[in-house]
Amino acid sequence: MPSPLDPTLVEERETVDPTLDLEAEIQRLKRERNAVILAHYYQDPEIQDIADYVGDSLGLSQHAAKTDADVIAFCGVHFMAETAKILNPDKKVILPDLDAGCSLADRCPPDQFAEWLKRYPDHVVVSYINTSAAIKALSDIICTSSNAVRVVESIPKDEPIVFAPDRHLGKWVEKNTGRTLVKWPGFCVVHEQFSARRLVQLKTQHPDAEIIAHPECEDAVLSMADYVGSTTGLIEHVAKSRHHAFIVATEMGVLHQMQAKRPDATLVAAPPESGCQCAACPYMRLNTLEKLYLALRDLKPEIDVPEDVRRRALLPVQRMLDLG
Repeated sequence: MPSPLDPTLVEERETVDPTLDLEAEIQRLKRERNAVILAHYYQDPEIQDIADYVGDSLGLSQHAAKTDADVIAFCGVHFMAETAKILNPDKKVILPDLDAGCSLADRCPPDQFAEWLKRYPDHVVVSYINTSAAIKALSDIICTSSNAVRVVESIPKDEPIVFAPDRHLGKWVEKNTGRTLVKWPGFCVVHEQFSARRLVQLKTQHPDAEIIAHPECEDAVLSMADYVGSTTGLIEHVAKSRHHAFIVATEMGVLHQMQAKRPDATLVAAPPESGCQCAACPYMRLNTLEKLYLALRDLKPEIDVPEDVRRRALLPVQRMLDLG
């Protein structure tokens, strides 16, 4: 898919009347279209608040698989909307901004991945959900950060495994399963930026805070964490923890749900090594209320997956959903 940074591919965006009550119009269009709005935890708070369901990649996939809506408005990134289309070939799936991609998915081109797999012909191919439909079609089973350990543990121990595309998640799975994985060398541009050095500094400033981190972070960061978990896991941990302060090493969008569940808690977003005081995914932030309104009004941009690819990708996605 095109990069949002390529000036030759930037489309002129329609300007929305600033006096329009966007939330009311979105709700009206949702009813008229029999649409459901799904949003990832990394979306801006205003989008999370208007969504019918907010979740991580696993929860969104599960919800998409069982929806009876005619239209799925997916406020997330391209691979998530593709997964919804894989599961719902007869439904219209729209994404507010087609340029909402993913650094992990972009770093695993299908042609290069297919060539690389030839070196491991007897391996079970486990691919992270943060991949294109074409990569899923080359895989045996899909996983998310919520169930990656369970997926790998479901594979007989005598069967070798290829794991793609996140090398940090792969290493974390190795530690938690005792399995050796052949890892594709990909990474997330947001989680790659967190460093142990910056966490040490924050811990000095907030000595009573728990450090919680997403497994897409590098090993040095995870080794410092009091809790490591998926996006949903991190939110649930904060909701249940007896602690009142947390240093959060993941995309800052999760803070909205964390604060809603624990208004008494102090949440400190871990800064990237670059020195920026925030960790926001630039792709996730491309979706806005204005673009969601336009997408529901015009029923585009629409996500399409070629039927042969969709059929091949469906089996590994369904295997993941069957495991839970």
